[in-house]
Amino acid sequence: MNDRFATKLARRNLFRFGAAGLAGAGVFGANRFFAERSAVAAAADGPISEDARYQGIREQLGRFILLTPQKLGGGTHAVDLDAQKTLAWISYWNYGDSCPISHHLAAFPADSGDPYKGFEFVNTTQGGDNILMYGLPTRIRENGMLGQAGQGNHIYRVGYDGKTGQMDLLEDIAETTGIGLGVHTVPFPDGSGFACGDGQKDIVAFFSRARGREKTTVLNAFRADWQPKADDLGSTWLKGGRIVLTRLAPSLDLGRYDLEGTTGNKINFEMAPMAELRVERGQIPGNDPRGLTGLDFCLHDPGHRFSLMGLRMCGGGFIVDRKNWEPVCFIQANEGIQDNFPLNKVSGSPDTWVVDLPAVGNPIHESGFHPNGGTLCMMNNLRANNVAVFDTSNEDPRKWKRVTFVKDPEWQGEFPSPFHLNYSIDGTKCFFTILRPKPMKSDVVVVDTKTWKIIKKFRNVGVDAQTTCTTYDGKYAIVIFSGFQRMEAGAFVFRQDTLEQVGYMPNFGGHHDCVIVPSKVEELKYSRSCTV
Repeated sequence: MNDRFATKLARRNLFRFGAAGLAGAGVFGANRFFAERSAVAAAADGPISEDARYQGIREQLGRFILLTPQKLGGGTHAVDLDAQKTLAWISYWNYGDSCPISHHLAAFPADSGDPYKGFEFVNTTQGGDNILMYGLPTRIRENGMLGQAGQGNHIYRVGYDGKTGQMDLLEDIAETTGIGLGVHTVPFPDGSGFACGDGQKDIVAFFSRARGREKTTVLNAFRADWQPKADDLGSTWLKGGRIVLTRLAPSLDLGRYDLEGTTGNKINFEMAPMAELRVERGQIPGNDPRGLTGLDFCLHDPGHRFSLMGLRMCGGGFIVDRKNWEPVCFIQANEGIQDNFPLNKVSGSPDTWVVDLPAVGNPIHESGFHPNGGTLCMMNNLRANNVAVFDTSNEDPRKWKRVTFVKDPEWQGEFPSPFHLNYSIDGTKCFFTILRPKPMKSDVVVVDTKTWKIIKKFRNVGVDAQTTCTTYDGKYAIVIFSGFQRMEAGAFVFRQDTLEQVGYMPNFGGHHDCVIVPSKVEELKYSRSCTV
């Protein structure tokens, strides 16, 4: 940890406890000050580690809107951080969805420059049997709520109107286009469109951005299929195989695709976080588990025209050029395995590419480009539990290479495992949530983006810590912990600069994601354009 960081932290604590001396803060305050100062002094010998303190927010967080999907609650809340109250909310039950699972979302910049006056966001909902995977004692299937209306995989576009103070459903993009996807939603860095993925269908689609009552269009769509070398399910990915990437085309009237609801699902419910090995163990049924690649996200390089389509089961992802919609190469995050693979185009009707992998050491999951460009982090999970760091500074992705790994001696076995990530606004730090199985509480670690070493650990933050978002003034980081398994839920807040804990704020309904609504296009790269 650098001297500037230590000095700022010490000065902030001294100001907090007052010029009258630390005695005025009481024994607890003095002990806390000296403990933190000692931790800073010892940081050169290893990361600072401290338990989360369960206290409410005691300072103003700024004029920002925090958007959080409710997962099993079936809707989304917008929280006014300035007032620390719910600004508005929506429930998809009210629009005829009999089983909504509000999953991932992304907010577009407010056209007025002020999100409080109005903004739009895109929200995916999971489908299939996902509602049943948490052991709920429910009669939802017997009551017919998983029929066509409740199959999920909707892509809802929602608007908040500052004049009425209400949210309204503007479009079901799945219904408009015929493509229903239920996982990550990531806007382009310029705000002109967005990508959605779905690891049950192995499909990523790129969409235009519509406004108001306009209709969304499909720019391009791809499906990835796995052809394994092994005959047994347990070795389906370990022993390598071939990925077949196919460009999809509309097959219905009016240029629509035939991929709504559960149509196209290879597995009946999602691979929950760190559940990829359940597929090879035969614990996730479906029509085609051996053909699964786990293509469930697509994120975008802020400095180039390229996007990464991530394949969880295959340990890496395809790089796609958004100017011509051509895949360029395949990069793999697994340690000890080749990091960049060429593609071979084998057909033009439809466009089809293949890449042969000698092996897949372990699954990958959440990933993120540095908002200033130049590097990419990709999680290696379950059999490895580290984070691969790629140098992406070259304009040719075929020359992108792994340069190091973020590791921790505690990351052994299947858990604890690095999960979601986000960056500080100044780009000097990367924040990772570290997932532990329920009912254990997850951690948050802070990594220096120059050395890629862990400099601080927040322990016992909350059950199922998920995504992190950052306020655009560079002051605060907010970590949502989920509650979608009917346990504790909330948001843990700490400072981006001094890495001090600020406290907790309530969040209702159980969550899987969080985004600060941007006020301008430039803020997208800190929002959800570059990371998942």
